Amino acid sequence: MSDNFDPNAAALADSGIYGLPCTAEEAQIIIIPVEWELTTSYNRGTVDGPAAIMEASMQVDLCHHDYPDLWQKGIWMDEFPKELRDLHDELAPISEEIINALYEDKIKSKPQYFNILYQRIEAATAKKNEWLRERIAYWKDKGKIVGLLGGDHSCPLAYHQYLNSVGEEYGILHADAHMDLRDCFEGFKYSHASIFFNTLKFKNVKKLVQVGIRDYCHQEKALAESQPDRIKVFFDRDCRRRMFEGENWKTIVDEIVDALPQKAYISIDIDALDPKLCPNTGTPVPGGLEYEELMYLLNRIKQAGKEIVGFDLCEVSPGDGDWDGNVGARVLFHLCGVVSK
Repeated sequence: MSDNFDPNAAALADSGIYGLPCTAEEAQIIIIPVEWELTTSYNRGTVDGPAAIMEASMQVDLCHHDYPDLWQKGIWMDEFPKELRDLHDELAPISEEIINALYEDKIKSKPQYFNILYQRIEAATAKKNEWLRERIAYWKDKGKIVGLLGGDHSCPLAYHQYLNSVGEEYGILHADAHMDLRDCFEGFKYSHASIFFNTLKFKNVKKLVQVGIRDYCHQEKALAESQPDRIKVFFDRDCRRRMFEGENWKTIVDEIVDALPQKAYISIDIDALDPKLCPNTGTPVPGGLEYEELMYLLNRIKQAGKEIVGFDLCEVSPGDGDWDGNVGARVLFHLCGVVSK
C-alpha cells in the first residue's frame, strides 16, 4: 500500500473498496463478489448487492472502533466474470417465469417444458459454482483470507464445496431470519432457501449454529430437531423472551459461541438484522438482531479464539436508495476485522 495514502482523506474515485489503494498482492483479505440470484422468489435485487456495497464503502471512515488498523491489512475486491453475469441476466426472466407458473399452478400443464427450464437454471448455477470454487482455491493458495459477497444466499454453497474438497472440518455460524433448510425449494436444487440443506450433506460440516431465526416451515424445524447434536437453533423469539425475563445478550452469545467448534465459517444473511436496517432485502421479516447485537456476537467469536475458515455476506439489495448498501458495507467491514490476522 502506498506510503502516501491518507486514511483520513475522502476516498478517491479510482480507488478500491473502502477507498483503499492496495493491490490484490498487498491485501490480506480478498472479497469475491457473486452477482447471482436466480431463485429469489419475493423481492429481487440482491444481484446488485456487491455493486451497492462497493459504492457505499467509499463513505465508510477507516478508523474502525474495534479494529483501528484494519485498513492497513488491505482489503481487495475481485471481479465477477462478465460471462457469468450475462448468463445470469439471460436466465433471470426464465427463473421468474418458473416461479410465476408455480404460483399460478401452471407447471403441471407443461411438465416437460418447465423441466427443461429447471435444467437450464441448474446447469448455469453449477457452472457458476465451478468458477467460484476455483477462484476461492486460487486465492487460498496465495495465503489470502477469502470472503464472498452475494447475491442471494445460494452463493456460498461453492465455498462449502471447496472446504469439503480439502477435507476441512468446521462448524457454521449462520445469522439469518430463515433456516434455509428446505429441500429443493420451489423445485430449484440450488435454491437460496436450500443452502444449508445442501451444505449439511458434507460430513465435514460438524455443526450448524443458527441465530436470528424467525421464519421457517415445518420441514425445516423437523430437520433441525432430528439432528440436535449437529444443528443448534437460537430462535429470535426465544432469545427475546429470555432477555425480557432478565437474561442479557452476553449470556446468550456465550452459548452461541460455545456451540461452535474451534474452526468456524461465518455466514451472514443481512435479513438476520431488523428490517429497518435492510428494508429492500429479498425476504424481510419483522424482528431480528440490532446492528450492535450482531457486531458484539462477531467480536465474541474472534475473542474466543475461533479459527475462521471462511465467511460470506449475502442478500443485500439496494432498492431505490443507498441505505441497504450503507449498512451492508459496514457489516462487511466489521467481518473483515473479525477475520483479519
